[in-house]
Amino acid sequence: MRQSNMLIPTLREVPKEAEIASHQLLLKAGYIRKLASGVYNFLPLGKKVLRNLENIVREEMDRAGAQEIQMPSLQPAELWETSGRWDTMGLELMRLNDRHERPFALGATHEEVVTSLIRDEINSYKKLPLTVYQIQTKYRDEKRPRFGLLRGREFLMKDAYSFHEDFESLDETYNQLFNAYKRVFERCGLNFRAVIADSGAMGGKDTHEFMVLSDVGEDTIAYSDTSDYAANVEMAPVVTQYEQSNEEAKPLEKVETPNAKTMQEVADYLGHSLAEGMKAIMFKVDERLVLVVTRGDHEVNDVKVKNLFDAGIVELATEQETIDAVGAGFGSLGPINVPESVEVIADHAVKSLHNATCGANENGYHFKNVNPDRDFEINQYADLRFIEEGDPSPDGQGTIQFAKGIEVGHVFKLGSLYADKLGASFLNQQGRSQNYVMGCYGIGVTRTLAAVVEQYHDDNGMFWPDSLVPFDVHIINLNAKKEEQVEVAEQVYEQLQSKGFDVLYDDRQERAGVKFNDSDLIGVTHRVTVGKRAGEGYVEYKHRKTGEQQDIHIDELVDFLKTLHS
Repeated sequence: MRQSNMLIPTLREVPKEAEIASHQLLLKAGYIRKLASGVYNFLPLGKKVLRNLENIVREEMDRAGAQEIQMPSLQPAELWETSGRWDTMGLELMRLNDRHERPFALGATHEEVVTSLIRDEINSYKKLPLTVYQIQTKYRDEKRPRFGLLRGREFLMKDAYSFHEDFESLDETYNQLFNAYKRVFERCGLNFRAVIADSGAMGGKDTHEFMVLSDVGEDTIAYSDTSDYAANVEMAPVVTQYEQSNEEAKPLEKVETPNAKTMQEVADYLGHSLAEGMKAIMFKVDERLVLVVTRGDHEVNDVKVKNLFDAGIVELATEQETIDAVGAGFGSLGPINVPESVEVIADHAVKSLHNATCGANENGYHFKNVNPDRDFEINQYADLRFIEEGDPSPDGQGTIQFAKGIEVGHVFKLGSLYADKLGASFLNQQGRSQNYVMGCYGIGVTRTLAAVVEQYHDDNGMFWPDSLVPFDVHIINLNAKKEEQVEVAEQVYEQLQSKGFDVLYDDRQERAGVKFNDSDLIGVTHRVTVGKRAGEGYVEYKHRKTGEQQDIHIDELVDFLKTLHS
């Protein structure tokens, strides 16, 4: 492709809203252009990289035995109402009515659609297991789209769904798709970790996320410093053993704590450390009130609370709801004298506290010398806090460290959740009706593209891995006004194309500095410059990432480049 004819609108300045490298560089290099908040056009370079990425995904999905289909983006509301997700998906689900006032959703995901499809088409175990997938645009009404392609309202996703007779079959396919995902991200050249995760609104139990390590990641990975253990920080269990104090229990004492509401303010006022206090937070768990108590220096993990109760929705209670329930607002809550209508649960660390402090359920007052069992009862002790750096690794090997990650893939074992709700069944080997066991597997294709740029860039622009690079070779003619250079550049261009190379040829009437800057910005791995030695039959080769340079005779250029691509 001649660069003079190609739509590559590079920029010298980047819009202020572009906060991270991938967003800045994809805009600056002319790969994407913003249409609206969280909605982007893909220009020719961006589309070429996207196609390369899609091909990798397709090859690995096909290799794993999945079959490609295409499902509608426009989905009738009744499917979502039947599954119960019309309400639980919340405001992120884009909804609309047709001219007959029938409600629809723009597909954020396709569990309901694919379950209804297979329910209506497959009725025998003889067709199982079955895995289908699609690569399709998805829609989510993000409250705050940001970071370019990493958090958008319209994005490209590969979603796959597997249907099984039993969990043994699901486990087998899950492992096959898990390994397929590893191959996809390895072929993209990414530094990533597969981590234990929460299923969130998707449902199901066993699930893993594939996280690309990056400082701009919005997720935190907890990993062992000596083993392969890795989990989303929300899912990492705490296995710390807490020592019991031998100190004599002191009499319970109620004290005034004016203007002290936060744990730090209370600790400073009463002269103790955060670890010697109890933090109490009121949650609504599927509409019932639950008071969650942790040690003062620990943070409540609402995902663990949700999983403990197997709840659909967990959210903070409002201050008025809290006052109505226990007679006090935020900052004065504690586990003593809590009404029976409120369930009280506590993290394991609370049980080891001795002569601690907690809110008195009276505004402006706290208790001192609080001791569990003597002064209050807990309905249930459980692991309810976020793991912290330095905690023992849950697998018993090493200690926990944190890293930031970009989620690019997620695999779920859904079980029969959607089959039960949508009545999706088949006849098993005994001739009885049985609901499907299902799995779900997603890759954020456009997110993966952005994640690659986060790991593959320098101060001058991008440098793509060979598997994704938009062109095999970038030819630059330094001086389009010199006939000798033009002739050699044209000769090299035709020669490389005839040998199967996908070539970008910069034939523009631009200064050399502009061409070099654009070449570095675009990030094609192999650059061939036709310059002063053109009359001798020599061109200059440069590797975009390493900066390696050498002069090569044009008669040897094809073999040289083939060696690099082998």
